[in-house]
Amino acid sequence: MTCTFSPEQITALSAPLDRAKVRQREQGRSQVSYLEGWQVIAEANRIFGFDGWQRETVALRCVNQSERSIGRDQKPGWGVTYTARVRISVSTAGQPALIREGCGAGHGIDVDLGQAHESALKEAETDAMKRALMTFGNPFGLALYDKRQREVIGAVETVERPSSRPASRATTPLRVVALPVSRPQPGQELETATSKTEPPIAEGAATSPDPGLAPLDPATIHQLCDTIRALPRPALEGFTKAFRKRFQVPPEVHTIADRICQRRHHDWIEAFLVQHQRSGA
Repeated sequence: MTCTFSPEQITALSAPLDRAKVRQREQGRSQVSYLEGWQVIAEANRIFGFDGWQRETVALRCVNQSERSIGRDQKPGWGVTYTARVRISVSTAGQPALIREGCGAGHGIDVDLGQAHESALKEAETDAMKRALMTFGNPFGLALYDKRQREVIGAVETVERPSSRPASRATTPLRVVALPVSRPQPGQELETATSKTEPPIAEGAATSPDPGLAPLDPATIHQLCDTIRALPRPALEGFTKAFRKRFQVPPEVHTIADRICQRRHHDWIEAFLVQHQRSGA
């Protein structure tokens, strides 16, 4: 028998990787894309559950320890390298654990030998853990092994806000999960009861406070984006098209993530999700 994932877990494991979670570092003369260790652990907790997976270091070996000079001052120090093999076990109710293993290496450089060993050991274990979890799918970095990164979607960017909005919002832009861009095709737009063009308001005109323009708190935005990201791919594309049309997002804006920030967005998204749930029932 094999471990059986729930439909929700299968959807999460099959989903494209959000580029907002990807980091870059220089390696040699090129840029390398990677996920941080804490991000991979957070994804495992989210998808498998806090008590649904285990990590075990089954092998750990120091393969190098040598004296070396460190920094511009050429201080005497140490260079240490470890290799590790980590086993990941994922279990679901009534099924045997599904086990994956990964190998990794870590390097530590410090004037203190103990600190060099600690850094190398931690890095090796984390590297091996990420390689083991990577075999489960894109959320754990599998998509980064494709040089074209076709399963990495979205981009984190700052969209300039109109000057009529509060100054605090313009100086501290929200950086939330990015959603893919899909250009509407004739006959494919999802119509909603609220899809009306909003008339422009002249700058300086006296208007009564509009509750729909009230800003959302970061926790609400994060929850909305997590819910949207969990949608099946066709529904996610339909949502993107409908949102761009409803809120008049210009075609040159390459992400709608920064536009999910007001109460009116929250209410519209909730209505869309209800409609989607009913149509899929």
